Amino acid sequence: MTWRHIIGLSATAALGLALLPHGAVGQQKSIKDQIVGTWSLVSQSQTLKDGSTRHPAGMNPKGVNIFTADGQFVLLFMRDDLPKIAGGDRAKATADEARAVVGGSIGYFGSYTVDEPTKTIVYRIQGATFANLVGVDQKRVISLLTTDELKYRNPGPISGGFVEAAFKRAK
Repeated sequence: MTWRHIIGLSATAALGLALLPHGAVGQQKSIKDQIVGTWSLVSQSQTLKDGSTRHPAGMNPKGVNIFTADGQFVLLFMRDDLPKIAGGDRAKATADEARAVVGGSIGYFGSYTVDEPTKTIVYRIQGATFANLVGVDQKRVISLLTTDELKYRNPGPISGGFVEAAFKRAK
């Protein structure tokens, strides 16, 4: 390669960088900026300490994880086969109906922060369908984050082992 080619390529690269929108050079969105929005649950699995796997929300889970720009979140996971309450009044569910709903769903909300270096989301739970979580900080370690996909792991669920959840960005 001649000096003329090297200078020509350098000038072309410099011109291309100069024409980029202001602030585009060397900037990447933070993880917090990337996760803001609504995510639909695709899968959830729990690997127990003995190595076995279970699916708390079933094989076709329903769910959503919403992150706001001001640091608030809402999470709701449920089985797709939750029973309807025969009497039509949730306050009058039978013991079996109530057990199936409680065992097949979880919801909580609160504030969150992101530790960028460790790719960790920390939920500060302020309300939950499982009241034992209220006031507890829970960590989620991100294993994949693209424009349309998010995967994270809960390294220490109350029930043991670890839980992995995968989401797609809601349209």
